[in-house]
Amino acid sequence: MHNLTQADLAYKVKVTRQTIIAIETEKYDPSLSLAFKLANLFKVKIEDIFSYTDSA
Repeated sequence: MHNLTQADLAYKVKVTRQTIIAIETEKYDPSLSLAFKLANLFKVKIEDIFSYTDSA
């Protein structure tokens, strides 16, 4: 399951490949809904994939 291409991953969570690239390069923070979809797909907790840092 972890050998997905960006396009495969995007298809599975119903976003564009560009969205996946932006998340990977930290140029885009996913919605909570998308974060849950990704965590559920990989069967991990959201905090195992994403970390929160307060930029203020």
